[in-house]
Amino acid sequence: MTPSDTPIDAWRGDFGDDYVARNRATEETMGNAARAFTEILSHVKDNPPASILEVGANIGINLRALAGITNAELFAVEPNAHARERLVADEVVPPDRLFDAVATKLPLDDGAVDLVFTSGVLIHVPPEDLETAYGGIHRVAARYVLSLEYFSQTPVSIPYRGHEGLLFKRDFGGMWLDLFPEIEPVANGFFWRRTTGLDDLNWWLFRKP
Repeated sequence: MTPSDTPIDAWRGDFGDDYVARNRATEETMGNAARAFTEILSHVKDNPPASILEVGANIGINLRALAGITNAELFAVEPNAHARERLVADEVVPPDRLFDAVATKLPLDDGAVDLVFTSGVLIHVPPEDLETAYGGIHRVAARYVLSLEYFSQTPVSIPYRGHEGLLFKRDFGGMWLDLFPEIEPVANGFFWRRTTGLDDLNWWLFRKP
């Protein structure tokens, strides 16, 4: 990443390629994700989503886990070419359900997918672009939105692998309610690394009216 790069340039380029290379779809990582999503989806088991979109899917650890615990059609948005190649080669999602895009420019119709989620993605969206990203996710989601992200009561920028402007913490759940007060909080929680193997993530699940 060079000083002239934008955050999305970084994720599409070598910086993003390195991130793809660090991730592994192992039995352990997929098991951790499956347990997390089993807990989350238990809160909507009476009316489960028939389709699920992950915005920023990387190599699809979450989607691979979801394939084992739900019959929902799976979709992915991912800006990094190497990650998309993995998603197709490993048959995580079919090519017609995989999009080269970012949260601020989702190329799907209004209400195209029942549940739209991010996991460790909103933390990488520059603050000035967050409202646009939220609006796109809300538009595309027919019934549910879900965020799994780092939390901070006060917005803060944190150096990430030696770079500034690539990682931000805030109350991402609160921002959903601030921007869309009509949505209904369904459930929320915290996945502690010590017991879940995940990355100390807060999560918030909302239902659209």
